[in-house]
Amino acid sequence: MSQTTPKARDGFTSKFGVLAATLGSAVGLGNIWKFPYLTGENGGAGFLLVYVIATLLVGLPVMISEIMLGRKSKTDAVTTLSKLAPKGQPWWLIAVMGVLAAFLIMSFYSEVAAWVFAYIFKAVDGSILSTDPKVTGDAFNALISNPLQSLLWQWLVLALMGGILLMGVSKGIEAVTKKLMPVLFILLLVIGVRSLTLPGASRGLSFLFSPDFSKITGAVVLTAMGLAFFKLSIGMGCMMTYGSYFRDDQNIPVTAFRVMCADLFVSMLAGIAIFPAVFAFGFEPTAGPSLLFITIPAVFASIPFGHLFMVLFFVLSAIAATGAMLSILEVPVSVLSERFKMSRPKATLINLLVLGAVGSTCALSNSAMADVHIAGKTFFDLFDYLSSNILMPLGGIFLCLFVGWVWGEEKLRDALTNGGELELPILKPLFFIIRYVSPLLILIVMLKGLGLF
Repeated sequence: MSQTTPKARDGFTSKFGVLAATLGSAVGLGNIWKFPYLTGENGGAGFLLVYVIATLLVGLPVMISEIMLGRKSKTDAVTTLSKLAPKGQPWWLIAVMGVLAAFLIMSFYSEVAAWVFAYIFKAVDGSILSTDPKVTGDAFNALISNPLQSLLWQWLVLALMGGILLMGVSKGIEAVTKKLMPVLFILLLVIGVRSLTLPGASRGLSFLFSPDFSKITGAVVLTAMGLAFFKLSIGMGCMMTYGSYFRDDQNIPVTAFRVMCADLFVSMLAGIAIFPAVFAFGFEPTAGPSLLFITIPAVFASIPFGHLFMVLFFVLSAIAATGAMLSILEVPVSVLSERFKMSRPKATLINLLVLGAVGSTCALSNSAMADVHIAGKTFFDLFDYLSSNILMPLGGIFLCLFVGWVWGEEKLRDALTNGGELELPILKPLFFIIRYVSPLLILIVMLKGLGLF
């Protein structure tokens, strides 16, 4: 009687694939508007320096820890902590918080991404091509206040992400991000070069890069710490899940550091692409949707060949959103498919259906459900608040405590040096940071987010 060979677990197949997928997770819509805006408003180059230090103390250690635990277990986030924790200790609840955070984030993030995808078509047909911010503002309000359009675009985005995930890790996530990340860099460079050729563009560069150390206050440092934590897709199981697909010969600290640097580079390119043009035509560099969906169309409408560059801008924004959404949605998909032994198509379909239902509350938060509030917040704002201010920081704190106090330095060394094959001179300072520094700083970020600090 012949025995059936167990099917090999899917995973990333190349070092570039690992880098592209992990970078795709870290890069999101925040790179396109939030990071450059915060940099300019909080001291330019001075804020950048504080952010890099904060990333080395907060973001990078947690990212390394998540990837390391995922690769060690080679399974989903919940099962990872169930396997690696001492018997009987409920550390798997960290991953449950991460899965819940990922689900809530996907519920509202998919709606923001839906606006971006809708704006590709609006840019193509020229309906948002106006130099008057009032016209572009009316166009944006018409989109988000239309319940049918909001739902349709959100469900289309979810279906697109589901279709990619159905192809698997190597043929879906890795293959797509390997193609999209280079395109993202190219589009940013093209738009950046065009932006720099505009008269008065130097004001935009000054906004971004002129150091103003007088602005570096305690509040600015806290802002940089929060950005360092949230920017790298940590605290919600994404990096742990992706880490489980890493090859055994991958150098985790080096890969994580490259992702950090590339993520920072994307953010700077986005700032160079956007703010010289914003200042060249006298627009205000305000943050949030008003910049992305109202100011940017008006800016590009003021530029020769602006129609083309506006289309390219929203295509690159959609690419940034896609990489982030794939990693977020993969977290609950991997839990259902591996911990609960579902087929990947079934796990993906269940997540899409539940997200389509729960996420619709966010899609309708500016229209049919605008008057529905819980604790004074719409569903969109509530899901953002719960995930960003409670679930993700708690997940990051407890993950550091697990690695630093339960797992310990010997297991950390073994996992990061690939069983002693790699030299890792930074191990002791890294372990110290994970054990003492990162959890304390994340706690401060959490208290600030809750308005208690």
